[in-house]
Amino acid sequence: MVTGIGLMSGGLDSMLAARLLMDQGIEVVGISFITPFFGSANAEKAAEKIGFRLLIRDITEIHLEVVKNPPSGYGANMNPCIDCHALMVKEAGKIMEREGWDFVFTGEVLNERPMSQTRAALNRVANLSGSRGLLLRPLSALHLAETIPEKEGKVDRKRLLDIQGRSRKPQMGLAVKYGIGDYPTPAGGCLLTDQSFSRRLRDLFENGPERGIPALELLKIGRHFRLHPGVKVIVGRNHDENCRLLDLQGEDDVIFRTVGIPGPVALLSGEPSEADVQLAASLCARYCKPGEEPVRITLEGRGRSTEIEAASVCEAEISPLRI
Repeated sequence: MVTGIGLMSGGLDSMLAARLLMDQGIEVVGISFITPFFGSANAEKAAEKIGFRLLIRDITEIHLEVVKNPPSGYGANMNPCIDCHALMVKEAGKIMEREGWDFVFTGEVLNERPMSQTRAALNRVANLSGSRGLLLRPLSALHLAETIPEKEGKVDRKRLLDIQGRSRKPQMGLAVKYGIGDYPTPAGGCLLTDQSFSRRLRDLFENGPERGIPALELLKIGRHFRLHPGVKVIVGRNHDENCRLLDLQGEDDVIFRTVGIPGPVALLSGEPSEADVQLAASLCARYCKPGEEPVRITLEGRGRSTEIEAASVCEAEISPLRI
């Protein structure tokens, strides 16, 4: 049996690409790559809905190197879409070769996205991935060069499509035909496309401190303040974020909590001065419920456990520090 392994975001395009190939009697195996920036939840739902086997692989380490230094550059934020897709196709290709499968496919549509899905971008992904003619895009195949599985008759090119451009009407029509409903919106799910998250990630790369995966997870929660290069404060916004900050506390981090009144948890990382410690306590005091000042704050971490008093800091003082 002919087998294709497909990159699965769980979006409509990747579901339709899989469904088109399954209509030809081709065995489809989906693969969803996970990192701290995106997960597999939508792909898992798609696999259950369409009915194909799904592999899940964590590529955090190699993907992070691409995010830090993308050969093809970034999109609007910190999203290295071309290099990210090339990496995924390359990794899927390794599995294809190991298992003796026939080709790799994606749900990419020619010119659907102005930077990452132009003809030049699609060709660059193919070249960077080393796919050697084994990369198939079923939705736009008739606008692209014939691939090896098509030439060999493993895939019937006449039953592939000629979709191109930014209009979603052809895909929506196919979704109705195949009974596919409740699909996620395009480009959703990747934190690297989010402006706020990207600003925090860029700051982390430039100023640290980097603590591996926990540092990336911390970017997803709280209010972030850069005191100095290498010194940062994160203040929780609700109970769940407070708990998450406690879970992610590193050996050298200091945790701040209010005493006697409801308030946030704050996490101070890096090599702070005593002035930085006092400012972090004031940030913690700023976001507690109104009450008498100064506020009593407990500090725990870096071999110390103590209590200090802190007055709330005003917005004019902290605005330049906000990430």
